[in-house]
Formats: sequence, C-alpha cells, structure tokens
Amino acid sequence: MFSSSTLTLRQPATSFTCSAQAKPEPSNSDNTLSLPTTQPHSDSQPRKPKGSVQLNRWFRARAIRSGRKLDRPGHGSNLSPQIQGLRDLKTQTKDSDPVTGDNEPEVMGGKPIYMVSDGTGWTAEHSVNAALGQFEHCLVDRGCPVNTHLFSGIDDVEMLMEIIKQAAKEGAILVYTLADPSMAESAKQACKLWGIPSTDILGPITEAIASHLGVSPSGLPRGAPGRYFPLSDEYFRRIEAIEFTIKQDDGALPQNLNKADIVLAGVSRTGKTPLSIYLAQKGYKVANVPIVMGVELPKSLFEVHPEKVFGLTINPLVLQTIRKARAKSLGFSEEVRSNYSEMDYVRQELEFAGRTFAQNPVWPVIEVTGKAIEETAAVILRLYHDRKHRCSMPRISKLY
Repeated sequence: MFSSSTLTLRQPATSFTCSAQAKPEPSNSDNTLSLPTTQPHSDSQPRKPKGSVQLNRWFRARAIRSGRKLDRPGHGSNLSPQIQGLRDLKTQTKDSDPVTGDNEPEVMGGKPIYMVSDGTGWTAEHSVNAALGQFEHCLVDRGCPVNTHLFSGIDDVEMLMEIIKQAAKEGAILVYTLADPSMAESAKQACKLWGIPSTDILGPITEAIASHLGVSPSGLPRGAPGRYFPLSDEYFRRIEAIEFTIKQDDGALPQNLNKADIVLAGVSRTGKTPLSIYLAQKGYKVANVPIVMGVELPKSLFEVHPEKVFGLTINPLVLQTIRKARAKSLGFSEEVRSNYSEMDYVRQELEFAGRTFAQNPVWPVIEVTGKAIEETAAVILRLYHDRKHRCSMPRISKLY
C-alpha cells in the first residue's frame, strides 16, 4: 500500500516565511527562488525563520535525504499573485531548474503526489485516495509505489511557489483545490512553466455550478475570514451522535440500545468500535454489542427494532491473525492467548455468532474481511436507508 505523510499549515499569510534552515546560496546563484516583493531586505541582517515548525522540519529532512540544499524564498509581504512574477521564476532557475537541470528527480520510495489546499485538504485527499483505489493491483505488491503529501491551509502565493518548486525537484504530480481563482491560476501557470503535471479538482466543478446557477463563486476558501457559518442543527446532531456512540461502546449501557439508530453485533476484533465512530461522525447514534461465547447477550438487544441491528462476521484466519497481534501488544498471558487467538476457539466463537444471526434472520450479516471501514459503512447505510424508506428491502439473512 502507499505511504502517506500529512502536513498541516495554518499560519497567517502575512507572517509566514518558509525556510530550509540551510546556509543561503550567494545572491547571484541561479538556485535562488526570487519572487516580487514589496519590502526590501538587507543581506547584512540575518533573517529569523517564521511560520510552521513542521514545514521547516519537513524541508530540512528533504534536504538531508537528497544531499542538496533547498533554496530560501524571497522575503516579502502582501505578495501579488500575478503571472508576471511566475515568468521570472523560469529564467532565474535555468541552470538548476528541477526539470531541465542535471539533477535527477528524487523519488522517495515511490512516485510523489503533492496535494495542496487552501482549506483542510479533505477534498483533495479523498479524491486522490479514490483514484488510487483504481491501482490497487499494483499498489499492494509495491509494483507502482507512491508517496502522498498533503499541504493544507496554503493561502499565500509564496508558500505555494515553494511547494511547487519542491514538487518539481522530486518529479511529483500536483493536485490542488484552491478556491481563490488567482491562486489556482498561479498554480496552473507555475506547473506549466516547470513542466509539472497537475490537476485542478475544485475549479471545473465550481465553474460548472456557477454556470448552472448563473452566480459567480465567492473565491473564498472554507473557514476564510469574512465567511461565517452559524452552527446548524445538523452539526449539533453529529456531536450528540458521537457522544452517544462513545458511551455505548463495547456493550456498555445496554438499556439505551433502543435509543440507537444503528446497533452493531459481532465477535471481538471485527471492527465494531472504529465503524461505530465513523458512522457517528456522519450523525448516526451507534451502539455496538460484543458477541462472546459463553456470555449471555443483553435482552435489550432482542427487544430493539430488528431492522436497526447489523451483524458483522470475518474470515477465521484473518481474525486469528488480528487477535494474535492484539494479544501480543496488550501483553496477554499464554493462557489468555490460547482462549483468545487459537484457531479452534476462533472458529467456535464465529460459529456461535453465526447461530445467533441465524436465530434473528432480519439482521443483515456483513462480511468485513478485506473491507475498509468506509466500505462496510456504505453497505450499512444503504441497507439502513433502504429499510427506512422501504425502497428495496434486502433478502432475509443475506450475507453482504
């Protein structure tokens, strides 16, 4: 599978200076990234790096691994994101240009994918992950390894140019969601000048909706100053759902099962807790009940509406592997391990759970082997809403 490193930048644009904390090259070096500035800077006075410590650390690590010094950006405030400034970048990096220079693009264990956003980066990250799902056939065996890097909160052109320059050095592809049209255009032109493949995720759909509505977009990222969104009823409903779900974890407070929207039942290590939290973040009150061989299930489980209950099952070999790792990490004694992760016990407990599901045929049984939390949640929500709206009732005792 592909590795992922996430970096969040939330410093104000007017007070951020990105630095590799390496000794600057001479002022006449072609490696120096120069951008139009509004304030002169004296070389006789040392500059103190400002902004995100994470970004500085990240650039230092990259410099050490590559064996090259990273250039400092020009120092200035209120940088104008004009294409005229981008054209200067091309000429000022002619000898050490990441694309045309002698240095080969560096691939750190996989082809890099840079995701840049002026917001949280959620849209870019999930879009890239969805696209990478089409390449599982080569990602699993590292046939086409990739490294993803998320840069969120990028609301300054100087920061954007430094990231794009580093992407060019590494031969990365740039995927961006920038609400500000001038920022998006700057990214597009910079990638074009440096020969970086890029994709604008937000721009095309924003333009299409603007044309459909006949209204121009604001160009402001979510959470930008001046944008105010009052907390909605849906927001408080999600918070309430998360609080409820945490209190109901692992069979706690069985008397409250009737208040849940969804009830999950399954043996230990079938992913009930993370699945519950994921569904709760979408606004559903979820309770989960463990099925343990020899332990009587709470009566309230059979008293709630059966269409709320979903059974979870898993392949016994996979379950044994998960349980062995879990028992080792928790330091279980040898006796406890034998009762928890031995194959005979695992099979018996799954058979016990299977008999419980068979006695309650309205409960759908979902096979979670090899499924991501999102995939299992999608199946549950489809069945939940189908039943709620009486759209297409599933067959009784169908294994999903």
